[in-house]
Amino acid sequence: MIDLTHDQRIVGSDAPPGPFGGMHISYDVPPPSPRGRYISIQWKFALAVAFAFAWLGISIWLSIPWIEGLATVIPLPAAIMVVAMLAFLPGFVIALLTGGLLLDRQPPLTVASPRAAVTVLIAARNEEAVIGETIGSLARQDYEGKLRVVLIDNGSVDRTSAVAHTAAAVSGLDLEVLHEATAGKNFALNRGLEHVGTELLITVDADTLLQCSAIRLLIARLESSPPDVRAVAGAVLVRNSRATFWSRLQAWDYFLAIASVKRMQGLFQTTLVAQGAFSLYRTDALREVDGWPDAIGEDIVLTWRLMEKGARVYFEPLAIAFTSAPETFRAFSRQRARWARGMIEGLRTIPPWRHQGGIAKVLTGIDLVIPLLDTSYMCLWVPGMILACFGHFWVVGPMTIAVVPLTMLVYGLLFHFQTKHVFTPLRLRVRRDVTGLILFIFVYQFFMSLFSITGYVQELTKRSRSWK
Repeated sequence: MIDLTHDQRIVGSDAPPGPFGGMHISYDVPPPSPRGRYISIQWKFALAVAFAFAWLGISIWLSIPWIEGLATVIPLPAAIMVVAMLAFLPGFVIALLTGGLLLDRQPPLTVASPRAAVTVLIAARNEEAVIGETIGSLARQDYEGKLRVVLIDNGSVDRTSAVAHTAAAVSGLDLEVLHEATAGKNFALNRGLEHVGTELLITVDADTLLQCSAIRLLIARLESSPPDVRAVAGAVLVRNSRATFWSRLQAWDYFLAIASVKRMQGLFQTTLVAQGAFSLYRTDALREVDGWPDAIGEDIVLTWRLMEKGARVYFEPLAIAFTSAPETFRAFSRQRARWARGMIEGLRTIPPWRHQGGIAKVLTGIDLVIPLLDTSYMCLWVPGMILACFGHFWVVGPMTIAVVPLTMLVYGLLFHFQTKHVFTPLRLRVRRDVTGLILFIFVYQFFMSLFSITGYVQELTKRSRSWK
């Protein structure tokens, strides 16, 4: 997915090889551009909701013939419910996302080169193959402040700790290795939290590589924000996009779908997940909520606990990390089922009405709808597609396809934002993969809904859980 242009500056030919082949990308924060008429976050949210309701009204008017046709096969109330699940509800959510993207204007950074001391926590379990590269990417950061790394070895049976020590010694990175016997990412991170003496803390997954300005930009966003901003999520992309069919699809998911949701939530200052793969926190805020909870979606519950106490969570799209996506069907399905379980766990632990602020309540409330959308897709859309192949357009027909233009508009908007406002300043470019993009748009949702429903069932039946 990510390739480099040929005009990037090499900072030292003896740099250890990494995701960029030993190259560092030089990027300076541009000066704040003149801003137009200021629109408050509340008004932007109101405009986005109004756009979504306008789209909903048009959809209902256009769908009357569809409902009438379907009512010849099933009762009218059931026909309305089917159309609502297949078109009205997903259309409203997509329209809200579209409205947010259209209004998205990232605030300028007022602090370009922060120097606050920061501690990076890495929880690792049997990561011998990748931890050296992760340590190397941290050593090559252009951050001018004091950077300390704490690796928490969570019961590894390989050479994770030894490889990390060697990589840190070669690069001159300040590294401390701790050991946590209790299996679980939350236990490892909380063990590391006990050894943090800085006001700022960053979490990085053991298989995640940071673009060289990532930490600087992440901290610059926090220091350019109001005091009640307690966390900033970085942007995560796929590093192994060429490895397999499954990682190829996920590359577009991270680049388009996940990034679009993050941008919309970041616009409204309510990023719902400061993901463990790469996020910045104020250390005192973490200690105030007792660190990471014992949950399968520990980063979700942690973020919502911060929001429950009135904290705002930002998103910095220019602070980029590259993570390893699952390369097999089994690993992919397990990861996404885990994510779905984490969402349900978060909703049960901290329901939407406990969040402070109307915007936070609405955005977390949308997560209540997602299981309905996944179930409707598998139970209505897929059978409807099969019927349509045999000439029966009761469930899926021309009116159903009307949702596609809005979806394409969302992807088009995000592609524009990513290429113009993120990749161009960072001198990155998107590798052409038209086939992968088409498969992502038309096939990917089937697997996502299938895996998510599996996760919902696992959570409802209290299946045993594991870190990976």
